[in-house]
Amino acid sequence: MFLARVVVAVVVITGVSAMPAQAQMKAQVPANITPAWTKGIQPISSESYWNAVECGKQGGDRPACVFYDSNLCKNDDFTLALFTPYKFVAYTVWQAMRKKQPAPTPSYAEAQRTRIVLGVTPVRGSKNPIAAVTIKRGGTAVAPVTRTLDGGGGTFIFDFAAFAPTATITIELTGRAKTHTCVVERAVLARFR
Repeated sequence: MFLARVVVAVVVITGVSAMPAQAQMKAQVPANITPAWTKGIQPISSESYWNAVECGKQGGDRPACVFYDSNLCKNDDFTLALFTPYKFVAYTVWQAMRKKQPAPTPSYAEAQRTRIVLGVTPVRGSKNPIAAVTIKRGGTAVAPVTRTLDGGGGTFIFDFAAFAPTATITIELTGRAKTHTCVVERAVLARFR
């Protein structure tokens, strides 16, 4: 009983808590991505559709306009991947170009139905399975519309407003052992596609 009181007293005095540790990083995207895009993630429009088609026509192994998110919030526990209406169109065209096929005309209607999907995959060897993802904007937390947890990772679907390039956001990746936060500045959000 005495030992339990001492442990409680040490926790209170030192400020140690049972909350998971935090690690913070800053989001980065490659410089000079072509074709240029500065409007952020949005529902598909004629302008974003044709910009995405041009992006996909670049071909190559990993064009930056398709895979701009490959090291988005690099950390020791999770890899992030975004899937958006733009990426649906660009990726579809890129796949055809890699196979030396003519550029297709991806379904505009299917692109209209696509929302923002944030995929979280555990890094090999990580012992910190994802528990939740939240977007924070100006003190307000935005939870995903839907979430699916699977094998230490998960899929989190958000509405477009969560990633609107109107203000800096913080992506909070809550793992069972540690939480990672990733600050995404407004200028970086504007380059998301």
